[in-house]
Amino acid sequence: MKCDILVIGAGALGLSAAYHLKRGNPEKSVLVVDRHGGPGQGNSAKSEGAFRNTFTSETNYLLADSTIDWFTHMQEDLGHDIKLGFLGYLWLFSEEQHRRVTPAIRRMMERGVELRELGKEELQDAIPDLVTDLGDDEEVELMGLESVETGLFCPKSGSLDADALVRSYEEEFLKLGGEVSYGTEVQRLVLKGEPELGIPGEPFVWQEARITGAETGKGEIEAETTIVAAGVWSETLLDPIGVDAMMRPKKRQLFVFKDPKLEGLMDVKGLNEEGALPLTVLPKSAVFLKAEVTEGSVWLGCADDIGRPFDLEDDPQAEEDYYTDSLYHVLVKYFPCFADLRPMNSWAGQYAVNSLDGAPVVSGEPGMIYVGAASGSGIMKCDALGRIVAAFHAGEEEAELYGGRRFRVADLGVADRRVERETFII
Repeated sequence: MKCDILVIGAGALGLSAAYHLKRGNPEKSVLVVDRHGGPGQGNSAKSEGAFRNTFTSETNYLLADSTIDWFTHMQEDLGHDIKLGFLGYLWLFSEEQHRRVTPAIRRMMERGVELRELGKEELQDAIPDLVTDLGDDEEVELMGLESVETGLFCPKSGSLDADALVRSYEEEFLKLGGEVSYGTEVQRLVLKGEPELGIPGEPFVWQEARITGAETGKGEIEAETTIVAAGVWSETLLDPIGVDAMMRPKKRQLFVFKDPKLEGLMDVKGLNEEGALPLTVLPKSAVFLKAEVTEGSVWLGCADDIGRPFDLEDDPQAEEDYYTDSLYHVLVKYFPCFADLRPMNSWAGQYAVNSLDGAPVVSGEPGMIYVGAASGSGIMKCDALGRIVAAFHAGEEEAELYGGRRFRVADLGVADRRVERETFII
């Protein structure tokens, strides 16, 4: 098979890139391949679908803020029901934590990020089920938990249906004449020498090496340009040809609860139009929870760091004891309504973690463009990244993000990388 542009990976990044590439190159054939049976069935499907523009890094802010504006356009103007909901993000801080993050808060507000600080009484009025004063409990002291002094609320944040999002990108891509091939597993990238001599052992060190497509379970696909957008699995394609994916895979888990005891979390006052609990980050251990209004449930997760290994899992599974023995004991101190509750459902996915600066990577080698290392924020930056890939392919120095803002393509590369290290991380 032959095509002009081959996109490996039908998740949020792959389909966004494919859509913008086809939109900018209507005369070229663009083919998306994925080993799964449909779009977004890898880690995109296992995401909590959350988004925010609350970043200290100017780079991350631009990528996320413009993509959030695109989500609104996709739902309101293009007519795709992606279940977009601006529930907001709410960080809960102890007194000491708030003191440490105050400079970052000021920088974000100066940039134009809409933020609202809430005192302890305001938090208790808005979320009656939240305990702000933990008292002198022996278990609280043992775990090093601290009382909540302040909340930081970001309204231009929330969640969407990740499956609906990738299917919307797929639909728009197919309307333009793009092609997809599911159930197509890429086994390796094809690397050839220029000039190609047909001699075993090519490419030799004196030849120019170029990626010319991919070998799949259905045969070789030749392509003028190959886009690697396979998330955490990108390293399995790039490592064999000596290209650094600039990321490591790390498992993340989500637990779902639905019980009458949690109805109060669907009756929150003064924070969002839905009257539901925003994505709320607890002061300890990066534990977070959010109301899922469409199903009347509450989702719980944790962005654990040290102690959680980097490990590529083909089919990661949630660990029940991770909730019962670890997360539960933190959660129930701040939200006693979870006492004795067990999750009704759970699953696990993987973040492609860039530990260096927490920003995505868009880089190239002859015949190939790699987009990835989104560090868990691929969905909330997907549209901007798709536009940057398309600009890279076109040889443009800048990409135009949705809404007209400009972004220097090389900033996300490796050789001329220019990003700010993110300091406001869950």
